[in-house]
Amino acid sequence: MERIILKIGGSVITKKEEEVPAVNMENLQKIAKQIGEFYNLNKTAKLIIIHGAGSYGHQIVHKTDIHNGVKTKSQLIDFAQTQRLQNELDLIATEVLIENGIPAMPVQASAMAVMKNKKLSRMDADAIEGLMNTGIVPVLYGVPAFDEVIKCSILSGDEIAPYLAKKLKFDKIIHATNVNGIFTSNPFEDEKAKLIKKINKTNFGKIKKGITGSNTVDVTGGMLRKVTELMEIADCGIKSQIISALVEGNVKKALDGDESIGTIVER
Repeated sequence: MERIILKIGGSVITKKEEEVPAVNMENLQKIAKQIGEFYNLNKTAKLIIIHGAGSYGHQIVHKTDIHNGVKTKSQLIDFAQTQRLQNELDLIATEVLIENGIPAMPVQASAMAVMKNKKLSRMDADAIEGLMNTGIVPVLYGVPAFDEVIKCSILSGDEIAPYLAKKLKFDKIIHATNVNGIFTSNPFEDEKAKLIKKINKTNFGKIKKGITGSNTVDVTGGMLRKVTELMEIADCGIKSQIISALVEGNVKKALDGDESIGTIVER
């Protein structure tokens, strides 16, 4: 049985364009149902779920600038409030997952991680591995975290996923996003954009100029950073798949091993 990390985009399970934090409950319930269908037929599966912050994080971080460090007392409040909001989102997500028969447990990544100048320096994964071995599905999420240089920076889900995949020797990362995969240009802006089925060392240099950031407020680097980090772990033999979670059944298909959808990132 494959060991899989499922990363769900914040733009999928929240209304990311909203100024006030809001869950996209319809999408969350559809995705949770598909994960439940997979999990309940594969009880021995080793699965970690990570989700983005969406409207529960990006707007407040963008406004307060805490992703560039904490310099004032008011930013300490912003730091704490952002963490609280993302805890709230994770509680909502795990509640829906539990309703679908998944033993999903909230895990606060910032309680076990240390950043260094905006990059993840180290993260203790022993408890996460222990929970998985017990049968729990850990559910982590992107958060502002302690940075030993600038006091605070953003530990994104896109950074947590490859770190844990490498450290815990996972086989695959599935990114469930709001697009069908990686395109030659921004599919939201260019109707001629074409889906790239596979990305590897041979073609990454040629296509990365066409990979853009996010079409909404995003303080974590968007799609280009995501793909760059996936290319780095591809060297360790960890394959990644980027799919649209908005297409009915795609999440279940990807979990079942269907690689005909989306984009595959490999060495």
